[in-house]
Amino acid sequence: MRFADRREAGRQLAEALERFRGQPGVVYALPRGGVSLGLEVARYLDMPLDVLIPRKIGHPMQPEYAICAVPEQGARVCNPREEAAIDPNWLADAESRERVEASRRRALYGRADAPSVTGKLAIIVDDGIATGLTMRAAIRDADAREPARVVVAIPVVPASTAAQLEREADELVALDITDQYLGAVGAYYDSFPQVTDHEVIAMLQEATGREVGNER
Repeated sequence: MRFADRREAGRQLAEALERFRGQPGVVYALPRGGVSLGLEVARYLDMPLDVLIPRKIGHPMQPEYAICAVPEQGARVCNPREEAAIDPNWLADAESRERVEASRRRALYGRADAPSVTGKLAIIVDDGIATGLTMRAAIRDADAREPARVVVAIPVVPASTAAQLEREADELVALDITDQYLGAVGAYYDSFPQVTDHEVIAMLQEATGREVGNER
C-alpha cells in the first residue's frame, strides 16, 4: 500500500476511524511526521489535536537503530536483549538527555494547555511504525493520562509489531498490516519530506483554531 504523502495517508486513516467521529476524545500525534496525519484525523473526527513526544534512544554504535524509547510520563520501553547488552550508565545518561529534549519540544510546541483526555478516547497517530518502541512508549504516556480507551491508528505496520501493539493498546486500526515490511516508513510514500518544528507548530495552531467538538 502506498500514499501520495502524509496528508493523503491521514485522510484515509480518518475514514477508517469513522465510527469514533464526534465521540469525546483527543487525537495525539507523534511529532514530527505524525502531526500531518493527526491534523487530518482530528479534523475529520471533530476532536482536539495534541502531541505525545516519545523519544527514541539509538544504539551507541548505530544511532538510527532504536534500542529503547522514553515517554514524557512513565518508564522507558526497551528491546530486552539490547538493553541487557548496553552499559547501564550510558543508557541512563541517554534517557536523561531524551527526556530533556522532550521537555524542550513540549515548551516549543506550546502545548502547556493541552486538552484533558481523562475518561475519554485517546487516539494515537503516527506516519508509520517499524520496531514499535516509540509507539509503545506513547501508549504508556497516554495511559498515564487516564483515558477510557486507547486506540493506535497507523497507515502501515509490520505484522509482528501489530501483534505487540494489540496487546498494549485497547485497539489497533491499521490500513495495512504486512508480513513483508519494506524496512522504512518512507518507502510507503511518494513524497516523504522531513517535517520541521515550524511546520508542527503551524499545524497545531491550525488545529486549535478549528477545535469545536470537545472542550479543552
